[in-house]
Amino acid sequence: MGSLLSACGINIKKKKVQEERHLRANDREFNLSFKYANNAIKTSKYNVFTFLPLNLFEQFQRLANAYFVFLLMLELIPQISSLSWFTTLFPLLLVLSITLVKDLSDDITRHKNDKHVNNRIAKVLLNGQLKSEKWMNVQVGDIVKLENNEFVTADLLLLSSSEPLNLIYIDTAELDGETNLKVKQALTITGDLGNDIQRLAAFNGEVRCEPPNNRLDKFTGTLTVGGETFALDNERILLRGCTLRNTEWCFGLVVFGGPDTKLMQNSGKSIFKRTSIDRLMNVLVMFIFGLLAFMCTILSIGNAIWEYQEGNSFTVFLPKTDGANTPLTAFHTFWSYVIVLNNVVPISLYVSVEIYRLVNSYFIDWDHKMYHVKSDTPAQARTTTLNEELGQIKYIFSDKTGTLTQNIMTFNRCSINGKSYGEVVDFAGQRVEVTEKTEKVDFSWNSLADPKFCFYDHKLVEAVRSGSPEVQGFFRLLALCHTVMPEEKTEGELYYQAQSPDEGALVTAARNFGFVFRTRTPETISLVEMGVPTTYELLAVLDFNNVRKRMSVIVRNPKGKLTLYCKGADTVIYERLHPSASKLMEVTTEHLNEYAGEGLRTLALAYKDLDEDKFEEWKERHHKASTALEDREAKLDAIYEEIEKDLMLLGASAVEDKLQDGVPQTIEQLAKADIKIWVLTGDKQETAENIGYSCNMLRNEMKEIFIVAANTAEEVREELVNARKKMSPQSGDEPPIVKSRFFNKKSQVVEDEKVEGDYGLVINGHSLAFALQKDMQLELLRTACMCQSVICCRVTPLQKAQVVELVKKHKKAVTLAIGDGANDVSMIKTAHIGVGISGQEGMQAVLSSDFSFAQFRYLQRLLLVHGRWSYLRMCKFLRYFFYKNFTYTFVHFWYGFFCGFSAQTVYDEWFIMLFNLVYTALPVIALSLFDQDVNDRWSFQYPQLYVTGQLNQYFSKMAFVRILLHSCYSSFILFFVPWAAMSDTVRDDGKAIADYQSFAMLAQTCVLISMALETYYWTALNQLFLWGSLSVYFVVTFTMYSSGMYLISESSFPLIGIARNTLNQPNVWLTIFLTNLLCILPVVAKRFFFIQLKPTINDKVRHKVRQAKVMPPPHPRKFPRRRISTQRSGYAFSHARGYGDLVTSGRFLRIPVKTRTTLFPHTDSPVAGSTPQTYRTIFEEAQSP
Repeated sequence: MGSLLSACGINIKKKKVQEERHLRANDREFNLSFKYANNAIKTSKYNVFTFLPLNLFEQFQRLANAYFVFLLMLELIPQISSLSWFTTLFPLLLVLSITLVKDLSDDITRHKNDKHVNNRIAKVLLNGQLKSEKWMNVQVGDIVKLENNEFVTADLLLLSSSEPLNLIYIDTAELDGETNLKVKQALTITGDLGNDIQRLAAFNGEVRCEPPNNRLDKFTGTLTVGGETFALDNERILLRGCTLRNTEWCFGLVVFGGPDTKLMQNSGKSIFKRTSIDRLMNVLVMFIFGLLAFMCTILSIGNAIWEYQEGNSFTVFLPKTDGANTPLTAFHTFWSYVIVLNNVVPISLYVSVEIYRLVNSYFIDWDHKMYHVKSDTPAQARTTTLNEELGQIKYIFSDKTGTLTQNIMTFNRCSINGKSYGEVVDFAGQRVEVTEKTEKVDFSWNSLADPKFCFYDHKLVEAVRSGSPEVQGFFRLLALCHTVMPEEKTEGELYYQAQSPDEGALVTAARNFGFVFRTRTPETISLVEMGVPTTYELLAVLDFNNVRKRMSVIVRNPKGKLTLYCKGADTVIYERLHPSASKLMEVTTEHLNEYAGEGLRTLALAYKDLDEDKFEEWKERHHKASTALEDREAKLDAIYEEIEKDLMLLGASAVEDKLQDGVPQTIEQLAKADIKIWVLTGDKQETAENIGYSCNMLRNEMKEIFIVAANTAEEVREELVNARKKMSPQSGDEPPIVKSRFFNKKSQVVEDEKVEGDYGLVINGHSLAFALQKDMQLELLRTACMCQSVICCRVTPLQKAQVVELVKKHKKAVTLAIGDGANDVSMIKTAHIGVGISGQEGMQAVLSSDFSFAQFRYLQRLLLVHGRWSYLRMCKFLRYFFYKNFTYTFVHFWYGFFCGFSAQTVYDEWFIMLFNLVYTALPVIALSLFDQDVNDRWSFQYPQLYVTGQLNQYFSKMAFVRILLHSCYSSFILFFVPWAAMSDTVRDDGKAIADYQSFAMLAQTCVLISMALETYYWTALNQLFLWGSLSVYFVVTFTMYSSGMYLISESSFPLIGIARNTLNQPNVWLTIFLTNLLCILPVVAKRFFFIQLKPTINDKVRHKVRQAKVMPPPHPRKFPRRRISTQRSGYAFSHARGYGDLVTSGRFLRIPVKTRTTLFPHTDSPVAGSTPQTYRTIFEEAQSP
């Protein structure tokens, strides 16, 4: 086989696993020897030559399509065929054509996207000159120049930049959905190259690094230049998908290109997703094949018996062919009945399903209630095969940043000297909700104010403009105590670059209230205070880290006064306050609890006036601590503690990590629909908890919220077990597993365990890594699934996918993942349904998703309306489709006992061909497109209606068995009632009217009329399709059986006068009525019985709808409820160390010694002058233990 494929030019040799990547700058010949991938990407599946054969090959892998090709071949054999070949060929060609067109359209779109990306232009250094090259022609080892606002071409090693200290700013929204800019920094050895083309062309550094992988947050490698080796980490790497911002230019060395880039590695392979109904259909089709074989076997055995006993009586006018005998005749009969009974596996089912899913996808695209006006973004169904799965979701896995939140921090409230600001009240003192009509504070008096900043409490502006020393001191602290970098490209237009958006929000607030941070140097900070330029001397920066949870600056004002300003977590600041601040602390604590109750991220602010002499003594002690050979870190922390005490409290700030509109209400609605929501985020635990409370995932009403933050595997297991035992004391040590096996595929499903009350679970990434180990993952699953809400913090993209896969594998439930960045792609592709948030963020998640829209709040409409309706319609469609086809086909089975098992059909060939394609197609499509039990307003009013889909109550194996039994009963009635009623009946003129075509008209008429009972929601189209189909049936019947058609072709239209002679008799119409009545009676009786004695939630709601005289009002926008919570602080700092060392540094970082950042940047300082000062970057700081 391998030689055959090789002869065809197909390389089946396995790709060698790359253990290490080795490349040399500016040496294409050397790099090409390793056969690394170039920078071209390919997401399309086909080309001009492979499309038709490959697509047909894929389609014939569907069992049903292959079955109908086999059936077509049988119909070409005269000895066994009782039907013409065109009755199968035309429907088969229609199915294949629809799928071909759909797949071709999808792949053309993929080709266009690939071409657009691959043909982007990049500036590449070739032969000592910068040349314009298409992205797809860029090779590993090339040096590329990027300019401001350009996309990063490939995964690059940053060599040099236009900014001081070789820094650059990048926008990573495409990767992680975060809009705040990130900082990267080149090595000093490469930074010295600058933008000197000659030196860059001569650069021949060699890189050895890890092979291609999907870890967005990690990179390990080395750079060797001139015999020296330098370590490389993720902070030197620019990833494809990022955008260069606020940086004039930079140069980078291509490390990974095209499919090897981390962006594409995260995209992974496209997974062919199938709905649970599709999987069930495959099982049912196998059963139907067995049923077909069983019926054909019974009928062929009957034929053998009949031939043996009665066959010789007919040889006079039906002579046997040479060699024919009873066993051969029975064998032929078996295959003849396979053809006659083929409608038990109706090919039109697949045509109808494709049409149904396509149109329901358009309903999502056309829904103006899911259109986001601000970003001009409509909802989009990017796949047409998963609609009904949206009605069965049990678990939602959501990213936080950019998905639940806007990643926009706003200064919302503050407490200054015991007075709270930011709340809007009316004349009666009652709190008023802020809306678009609420009057904003006018900042026109401040020419440097940010026009985008909004605040609504006018009292705060009055206080700051009236000269209140406490209020002005508050904003002076915010303007001085930070590590923000300012940029002023034109006079008065300020841009702040902060490592975290919350710190930027605080500096912006100070700016608008009259304390404008203008510029900084390593030694000074320049403000504009209430219109007056003021320069402070920066003496020290005591930077933030995750242990200190605070930062301080020591400054000297123009009058020579020394002041320490400090901000940080309230618990940390309170411990360092002067005793005289106790009363103010009590009032501020009340305000902090109020802010935390609204989900705001809080900080306490304090200051201290310093004595010059004591400060000089402290500097001396700091110098000794900073030069100590042992326990230097501990000694420096002790020195910091000395000066950061006896602080005077100024107040507290509250920043809102702004949720997207409607997130709390959406989560509340989904929870009522019994959907469990898990948040998987890379954020720190404190931030994730705050958001959990803000969006109603975590509530104080919950019995308990478990925090799993252990450091060893055993501790993690112990915490998980303890949590599970608290929730369900009777739960056993072994998980309740149901094992099953189907086609050699084993599955272990962990059953749900009963829990009284609501619980929450928060687990960090370190503990999650242990919990996902094979011997502990079921314990994690049991504990987490008992909780209503789960938050996983500090998780990697890989862990997100692992969590989704764990639930998907071991729970009999449908999962949905929603995110907005490349770090969510693996999670989105792993889940049954993937949803991408589009709009202002990156598009990588959208491109990998099944559905997309602009706001998280649209998820409730997607699931509770479109999803539920799609599931309901699909189930009704399948129930009716199987019912009508089984009923139609089983009539042949009963007729076999009356025609000597000869495989003679009850119906003529035209009726057989048109039954599914014309007569019954439109009514069933109308049912599957327009039917609804209640409208969208009532669906929102009663989200509990969604539960029926989760439990799969409308279509299951048991439902299929009931359909089968109902079809047997109906076909029995449809055959034997007309047979008994008409066997001895005569016309008015005494002639017999009994002929086998009467059965066809009776059967079809009854099936079409019974259709009406399955329709809840009548529209003009439903009426038109139903009565139109019946009318078409009678028109076609009278036409086909007319004398005129017989004269045109005797062989094609042999049944002359059948309709005219049958349907003009009153007793025929009476028989039709009685037959329909007997078919319908059990259905009506069953419905009446269940609605009266055992009504479902749908029955109850429909009853309320009928009783209600008016439509329910649309859901009001609820005002967020206040909560009393001790969960506070969510302090407004970055996750890693700040820019403290950069703002106090005036030169490149040349000495790679890891030590504490300098406190005294002045070169003339005696402390600084007595010993060489060394600096380290924020990235080196973050890596140190």
